[in-house]
Amino acid sequence: MALPAVVEVRRSDRRKRMVSARREGDTVIVFIPGWMSESEERRWVDEMVARLERSEARRRSPARTGDDALRRRSLELNRRHLDGLAVPTTVRWVPAMRTRWASCTPADGTIRISERLRDAPGWVVDYVLVHELAHLLEPGHDATFWGWVHRYPRAERAMGYLEGLSAAAGLGLVGTDGDEPEPDAVPLAEDV
Repeated sequence: MALPAVVEVRRSDRRKRMVSARREGDTVIVFIPGWMSESEERRWVDEMVARLERSEARRRSPARTGDDALRRRSLELNRRHLDGLAVPTTVRWVPAMRTRWASCTPADGTIRISERLRDAPGWVVDYVLVHELAHLLEPGHDATFWGWVHRYPRAERAMGYLEGLSAAAGLGLVGTDGDEPEPDAVPLAEDV
């Protein structure tokens, strides 16, 4: 794998055995023990950059590339988790919504996903798609609806991720006001 534009190595005498890496913007920072030789450093820097790139690639959703890819992903998730029963007419990215991560209009089969989710891990985007697809089968948020949603194995984890994302960004998209959702959209305060 090609190295990123900038790699910064940070040595520490307190670090005894562990090597780690993280990305900060366009820079990959590799943390190594101070005792390591230059040849070991080069080997570990290459290894850690490759691991980081693999990890980031697993997180990326191919659905981010555009509406066609988003629709293809929704059809795959529908087949895999909803027995192929929830076929949308359109699935598209829309400008950032103020109060929702996504919305669905069951009457015409349209699903809209907020641009805010383009940088979310792929498994979170997948959860939101499954959630919206489930609305094509059950418009409300009753037990039957949640039965469909929880067929996606990472549903609980993704809901927690979205709550944390909202809180960390100060979006105020997760609340406890208990308002009923609009029939054609999923409010963040309720579930997505």
